[in-house]
Amino acid sequence: MEAINEVHVSEPGLVVVDIAAADDETAFAFHTALAARWAATSVERTTRDAAQPGVRLRCYLDLRQPLNAPPGQAPTLR
Repeated sequence: MEAINEVHVSEPGLVVVDIAAADDETAFAFHTALAARWAATSVERTTRDAAQPGVRLRCYLDLRQPLNAPPGQAPTLR
């Protein structure tokens, strides 16, 4: 994967998420769960590293801008 650019984590609330999963379906399902809760970059494909099992996916989140929190409730980190 590419190096993390300083601008991606330049402020509190900005997050880089590297997902490692057994298959594409699992990686995309996890990304979908994240994107349902917070502002997230779109992703189109996973990558494979010949020396590692499974697939990898990177996305960027902005925890400061919840998109789909239930009405009247801000998302919480646990």
